[in-house]
Amino acid sequence: MRSAFQREETAVLKIRFGFACLALAALPALAGPPTVEVLHFMTSGGQAKGMKSLKDDLEAQGGKWVDTPVGGGNSEDALAKLRTRVMGGDPPSSVQLKGPLIQEWGALGVLQPIDDVAAAGRWEQALPKRVSDTMKYKGQWVAAPVNIHRLDWMYANPAVLNKVGIRMPSTWEEFDAAADKLKAAGITPLAHGGQAWQDASLFEIVVASVGGPEFHRKALVELDNAALTGPTMKQVFDRMRKLRGYVDANFSGRDWNVATNMIITGQAGFQLMGDWVKGDMSAAGKQPGRDYVCANPPGGGGASFLFIVDSFAMFKSKNPDVLAGQKLFGRLMMEPRFQENFNLAKGSIPVRNDMKLDKFDSCALAARDQMDKSIKGGGFNPSAIHDMAVASAVRGAMTDVATKHFNSSISSDEAVQLLARSIKQARE
Repeated sequence: MRSAFQREETAVLKIRFGFACLALAALPALAGPPTVEVLHFMTSGGQAKGMKSLKDDLEAQGGKWVDTPVGGGNSEDALAKLRTRVMGGDPPSSVQLKGPLIQEWGALGVLQPIDDVAAAGRWEQALPKRVSDTMKYKGQWVAAPVNIHRLDWMYANPAVLNKVGIRMPSTWEEFDAAADKLKAAGITPLAHGGQAWQDASLFEIVVASVGGPEFHRKALVELDNAALTGPTMKQVFDRMRKLRGYVDANFSGRDWNVATNMIITGQAGFQLMGDWVKGDMSAAGKQPGRDYVCANPPGGGGASFLFIVDSFAMFKSKNPDVLAGQKLFGRLMMEPRFQENFNLAKGSIPVRNDMKLDKFDSCALAARDQMDKSIKGGGFNPSAIHDMAVASAVRGAMTDVATKHFNSSISSDEAVQLLARSIKQARE
């Protein structure tokens, strides 16, 4: 159940947005270009390149793009800005939203259906059902997807590995041995940025690799109390404590792409992060196999695919230019040409299931192969930390506990109990 504060905030949002729509309804019809204001947090190298390809396509077809970026890849800051805009009766026309967040905003009555665009583009036939379901609110299309990311990847610089005489580890024991050799050589074993969402992302990767996909699903998606409080979760926090000893002293506050640059420049051995890392590698002119390698995380990571679908939801407007811009924006996002260009730049793979990946690199092909295997084997799970599986309050509780444990001296047992208690409170 939601708190009294959340219920009050919902009511206020609905009332204020309703008054704004009444005011907009009185506006005269305009004859300007199709216009879309895009609130997003895709600002790093590969991400920004992907967004530019969409902007160029929209402007080439006579549209006007108003860019509202939020730096640092921070979805929390973007959501805070969105709440402020909606409360003020001036929402952006399109916002980067994922998973249950689409449902939460849909429940406020502020999302604009684009069923006609989806029908014309045959989205239902082109998308995996698990993806198309998340793009709808009460059966109406209100968002368009641009990709599928995999969270649970491990990256390394092969030159660094060769220099120290180690191979890509497939078990946590091998990872520890490799990390010790890197440390002895004066190289940071694990490139990591000390931001809450990065700590939580690492935590989710460890949950899937230590416990396997079924444990991940029970603990972080179904929120099963036995899984949350059992011995496997203690092993997860034990592993997180071990990883904490492999980061450098200056990790606090570091953006993820700065951590990626540590891999590129040979300052660090490994990075455990989603495949947007590959987008920045490509933007820096690096090639998989030669300049970097991608692999499953150690342990049970080979059976898992923690998926994230980036998507853009449309917010209601009475302005005909904005409505036209939303339709154009939605159509372009699902066109194969954009799907190819965007995902080549961003490091993800196309969300459409009817596209060939001839132009994609070995890491992208491995991602598609891993996705197919995980779907068949039951390891295709939504990422809880990246807004694909649970309500934002629950995700926030997970994030708070993961980062508190990673940045303090609380024990694994204490963290297990705190996690279960925090999730329970977030659901009340």
